[in-house]
Amino acid sequence: VLPRLLHPKMRKEYPDIEKKIARITDSQKTMVDLYNCVKGRDAIRETRMEAVAWIAVCKVHCKLEGVFVRDWVIGNYRELHQRRNNPKSWIQYKQNPKGQQIPHIIKEIVPSDLDCHLPLYRYFDIDKFRDELYEVDIICEVIREDWRYILLIDENAPTGSLTMDLIEPHVALMHDRIDLDVSNLSLEKDYLREIGMRIDITQSPYSIELETIVQNIKNKCFQVLRPLDPLVNDHVQKMIQRQWKQVGKPTNYIPRPYVKYNAVLVPIPSASTLHQALSGKIKAIGPNVTIISIDEIKNSLLEDTYEAMKKIIARQCKGNPNEKKLYWH
Repeated sequence: VLPRLLHPKMRKEYPDIEKKIARITDSQKTMVDLYNCVKGRDAIRETRMEAVAWIAVCKVHCKLEGVFVRDWVIGNYRELHQRRNNPKSWIQYKQNPKGQQIPHIIKEIVPSDLDCHLPLYRYFDIDKFRDELYEVDIICEVIREDWRYILLIDENAPTGSLTMDLIEPHVALMHDRIDLDVSNLSLEKDYLREIGMRIDITQSPYSIELETIVQNIKNKCFQVLRPLDPLVNDHVQKMIQRQWKQVGKPTNYIPRPYVKYNAVLVPIPSASTLHQALSGKIKAIGPNVTIISIDEIKNSLLEDTYEAMKKIIARQCKGNPNEKKLYWH
């Protein structure tokens, strides 16, 4: 979804949001402005993160997405209690399948990291990116995985370290799902006041608008948009530990099929609660049932018709609707 302005009432209520967006997306920013963010009298860890984000967005043409937009740009959240500890203690390492040690910042530090999607039609040189950071006295270590660069930045800075993901563009194209509504915002170069969405969740039946997401962030609440599995559960628990609150029941967002197709078939993760519930119902049919896979069909035309019929029925029948999902095998 292309970046757009918030509604006037919300812009007036939260003027600081647009100021932070401009500090990250304004390509006319000068080296003096950048220096003030990094080493000025009022420089803090978050302003140094803004400087790194500015270089990625305005010099490399990345899209900035994820937790930094949520926690800092919109929410203005900073977890200061843990910062009394040695900043070196914020860094933890996990070993990936290839034996590499991947750094990450402990969950108690907010905001924790920067997530950027590299541009599809521009060449990216990681060494030039490191040089851009070095020009403003920001040092980083780079770890390369097949689908991303992981940067450990400011490891020895007194303001504290951070990590950054630079995600390959072909991987970004495949990321058409979102786990939490509040993690769906993005910023782009020269959109000085506007906010975009990585995934379009504004259409029916989800109908989640930009203003709803911003208000959820300000209220520290979120909605789950994927079937619950171990990975999604981990994200949910991290949010709850940070005093966020889950609202509503989890929904399964599936993107609409491309224009020339009528439907799309999406496998339901075997570890999800939905898969386990369906498996139990199917196995109740008989002892010799073997489940090969469980898939969900997304047909936009049928879905639109169904939602329209629900509205008609709701107007005609004032009581609670008797709605039940159908499973085909």
